[in-house]
Amino acid sequence: MRLVIVGCGGFIGSHLLDRLLQDDTISIDGWDPQTGKIARHLSNPRLRLRRSALTSSRDLADFRRAARTADAVINLAAICNPSEYNLNPIATIHSNFLEPLRIVDICAAQRVWLIHFSTSEVYGRTIASYAGDADYSDPALYELDEDATPLIMGPIRNQRWSYASAKQLMERYIFAQHKQAGLPFTIVRPLNFLGPRMDYIPGYDGQGVPRVLACFMTALLSDQPMRLVDGGTAQRTFVSIYDAVDALERMIRNRDRAANQIFNIGNRHNEVSMRELAELMREAYAACTGDPSYNSHPITFVTSRDFYGEGYEDCDRRMPNVEKAHELLGWRASMPLREMLFETVRHYYFQYRDWPDAPQQARLEDVTGV
Repeated sequence: MRLVIVGCGGFIGSHLLDRLLQDDTISIDGWDPQTGKIARHLSNPRLRLRRSALTSSRDLADFRRAARTADAVINLAAICNPSEYNLNPIATIHSNFLEPLRIVDICAAQRVWLIHFSTSEVYGRTIASYAGDADYSDPALYELDEDATPLIMGPIRNQRWSYASAKQLMERYIFAQHKQAGLPFTIVRPLNFLGPRMDYIPGYDGQGVPRVLACFMTALLSDQPMRLVDGGTAQRTFVSIYDAVDALERMIRNRDRAANQIFNIGNRHNEVSMRELAELMREAYAACTGDPSYNSHPITFVTSRDFYGEGYEDCDRRMPNVEKAHELLGWRASMPLREMLFETVRHYYFQYRDWPDAPQQARLEDVTGV
């Protein structure tokens, strides 16, 4: 089997390579300028890596040749940090619509199966948040179904939706190419994959504001308060990266069941508020360090306006319906949240605890949770 993977050096891509390259019958053409997370695979003769973001005409010509004989093209590349949606909406839209548009067009012209990573953000806000169903008494108002739930974005002035809108338009474009040009596709909507190598730590090996887990980890590593946006009331589900990669492998090996479908990949049993996530991470960090004082590590609060600026709003809840993945792929997530959190926190702790002067390098504004 020959696969083309764009964005193979990131969090999801690195774990996918870990799994797929165990199979001697699989060869991979990869594109990614970042290689730190996949260093162990760079000498593998079955991985042909281009250290490129796939933007130049030469890169695209090379991609077109590779895609022509591939069994599937997997697109993982994206800007997916919430702070970027509000601060850099133009770059966000380019990264999530205009740039992957070329990938989709090439796959459509050659009718190559495209497995495209979208986002659960395309669902926007729940109907319950508009209907005033504060106790979530009606699942039809908040449960997210791939083929039935309406996708509700906020107003244009709230640029926080730039990412979700770009991803939604890309999904619609892929489906249009399927209907008009015969493009075989699979769209994946991840619901908060979690695991080792997930994100950078600002002030250590990156700048800006990463996603929530890395924000909380930075606070713990730097001995600064874990800060919650708008009280940390937003609810999310989390799924282990290992469970997620299992779902992806099942798609790749079962084209007849996965093609021309949209899949939620998540774990309904791992739902917590952001406040609860911060508390669980304190417990995991205390266990990793052997220091029980971290069980009461300080948590403070910040408004979304103060942290993200004008134009930010959040969605209240994301509870996925995952029955399609079970029925068509035989997949269900299994790892409980506490287990995956402990493994992930331990990974970050042992990777970053000895960085020189780390607490001095991490800026207070870079350790805010969303």
